Amino acid sequence: MDLDTIREVVIARERADFALLGASTAVLAGGTFLFSEPQDQLVRLVDITTMGWPPFEVVDDGLEIAATCTLAEFAGAAQGRELGASVLRDLWPGTALFARSCRALLASHKIWRTATVGGNVCLALPAGAVLGALVALDGLALVWAADGVDRGIPLRDFVLGPGRTALRSGEVLRSIYLPRSSLLAHTSFRKIALAPLGRSGAVVLGRRDPDGRSAVTITAATTRPVVLDFAAPPSDPELRDALGAIDPMLWFDDPHGSPEWRRHVAGLLAREVAGELRERAS
Repeated sequence: MDLDTIREVVIARERADFALLGASTAVLAGGTFLFSEPQDQLVRLVDITTMGWPPFEVVDDGLEIAATCTLAEFAGAAQGRELGASVLRDLWPGTALFARSCRALLASHKIWRTATVGGNVCLALPAGAVLGALVALDGLALVWAADGVDRGIPLRDFVLGPGRTALRSGEVLRSIYLPRSSLLAHTSFRKIALAPLGRSGAVVLGRRDPDGRSAVTITAATTRPVVLDFAAPPSDPELRDALGAIDPMLWFDDPHGSPEWRRHVAGLLAREVAGELRERAS
């Protein structure tokens, strides 16, 4: 879709270019959502794909994923194509969630080559499966503020509701950091939709860290990702109690599933995920 209100596109070369961001200026990365509907409030775009951020940077204690990393690059990292032979799924089993979360999106491979990880996170859609995977892996968002100060936001606290995030005016999501413990974790993944190729109605992801600590993350079925933490892979009664404690107002309601259906199927999938985590721990 043409955005006929746009009068200027700024090619970002340095952090100072982000000072232009505000109510009438938006970030342009992949643009797959930005150009999908009218944006009448905007007169300027700041293109951040020219900042030259590498999709991945391996650090001593984990992995940093740039906001401009495409979904194709993100999915390919699980096979080591983007990170090099030293980082493979066999060495970092947590990366198995990368490609699986991309496949949970209702998007073509053309979109994969354009849409970005940062865009998926900042859209804050309940069906944002890449967002769910990064939350499940205990991701930390690095945010560049307009005043030049950085701040870190745990991804589980980043999304406030559908389309709402903790970003303040003028702030930019720079990258997502994943700790080594999560990358070394055993994971499990389940998805359900009302139609074989339909938008996800519920996505449930499990993670068991090397020290046994575990988490079950629910997304698509809820208005924001919900993380249930456990000291060890949960038993069915422990999981049932944790699911029962979820605020009823968090279950999402749209044409792709009622809150009651989403709560029910998320519970079924969560039990499967927890059972898989227990099996791998034995």
